[in-house]
Amino acid sequence: MDQQGYGGASSSMSYSQRVMVNGISPPSLSEEDIDYLRTELTKVEDEIQTLRQVLLVKEKYATEIRSELGLTPFSNIKQNLSKGWQEVQTSTPYLTASATLDDISNSNIVVRTRESFFHAGHVTSSALSNMGVSITRRLADMRALPLPSPPRLSHTVSVPSMRHSSTFKSFDEVVGSVKVRSSKTKIH
Repeated sequence: MDQQGYGGASSSMSYSQRVMVNGISPPSLSEEDIDYLRTELTKVEDEIQTLRQVLLVKEKYATEIRSELGLTPFSNIKQNLSKGWQEVQTSTPYLTASATLDDISNSNIVVRTRESFFHAGHVTSSALSNMGVSITRRLADMRALPLPSPPRLSHTVSVPSMRHSSTFKSFDEVVGSVKVRSSKTKIH
């Protein structure tokens, strides 16, 4: 059988003949062709496995070299971030924006506003301090005053006459019924 190399088809077989239907080879392939294709498939799969092993060894070797050079993944990220930030700081838009912000922060309006806020803060702080002192003095003055005596309660109803009132009787009935219920629950 003629072979064109990897992925190549033999000259005696068309593409449609090589396509498998539901995993079963078409009946037009001879036993010799099927054996040849199986042998080729085994060779290609062995080569793929060998290449994977070689790639794994090469990746491990590259990792060892990076480690000896001090190129860890963290240092790579750090270096990339540092380089990126440096590029941003030297870019024209950044320099223009920085100069504009410097101009704005040094402008007369911003300087006067900053001074006004400083003065307002100082005045507010002073006013709150004076109010605190005033409240403290007022509280001290109030402590010095004598406390008024509480009003005297006079009993207008005597206890015996209270027992005959309707309020006392209804209260007494409620307490009595609760007492009876609680004593019944203790028995059971």
